Amino acid sequence: MERQQAAILIASMILVVIIILMISLFLIFQKRKNSLLLQQKEAEKKFEKAIAETQIEIREETLRNISWELHDNIGQLLTLAKIQVNVAQDDPKKLEEVTETITKSLTELRSLSKLINPDTIKSLSLTEAITLEIERFNRMQFIKAAITSNEEIDVLDDKAEIIIFRILQEFFTNTIKHSKASNLDVDVHYGTDKLVIHAKDNGVGFDQIECPTKRGIGLSNMQNRGKLIDAVVQITSQKGTGTAITLTYPYKKESSMALDNEVN
Repeated sequence: MERQQAAILIASMILVVIIILMISLFLIFQKRKNSLLLQQKEAEKKFEKAIAETQIEIREETLRNISWELHDNIGQLLTLAKIQVNVAQDDPKKLEEVTETITKSLTELRSLSKLINPDTIKSLSLTEAITLEIERFNRMQFIKAAITSNEEIDVLDDKAEIIIFRILQEFFTNTIKHSKASNLDVDVHYGTDKLVIHAKDNGVGFDQIECPTKRGIGLSNMQNRGKLIDAVVQITSQKGTGTAITLTYPYKKESSMALDNEVN
């Protein structure tokens, strides 16, 4: 009888211990799940904030571009047209030149309107948006730029496009302002599982070993932006041979997905 009672007592204790362990494991799991959900929400907030800041930066850069183009390009064309009109008053044959200049001004204004109209920008693919930048560089004679691209295989996430475009925009701005380059070549390649963009200028470049601080041209900033969408950003440069950027973006892989998988 005593043995039976002892066995029941031991079994009861074991059952209690198992129940306590199960409750403890459940509480630990629940705490971990809540922690992961909190991390996910914080990551999402950080991502949305980064997207909003990037959109503001793109708009600011666009407004600066519009200002330069109005002053340095369209303004000069209209000034030339005014001079030509004055000349044509004494020589009507010169009116043809006036017509050509005004026609060119209208063409430039139409191109500029694409940058001003937010609905137009939203409807553009990444390649089309980059092409607009390239066309602007050539139009303003900042640099001789060219772009090559294959057809888009997979539709990119809108937010990923914003980040990628801003990274390239930063590289282009540094090329025009600091590299003293005469040529800029951009290649956009849509692969089956990833997008690879390579851009290179023929500017003065810099020695990455001797001058690591030169990475301040925005490399760390570009890389941090890339991490938001799991993109890898590499910049290579050599003194006298120019600077290049390679951006690799795996399709449909955002940083938040990893957290989703862990939670589930």
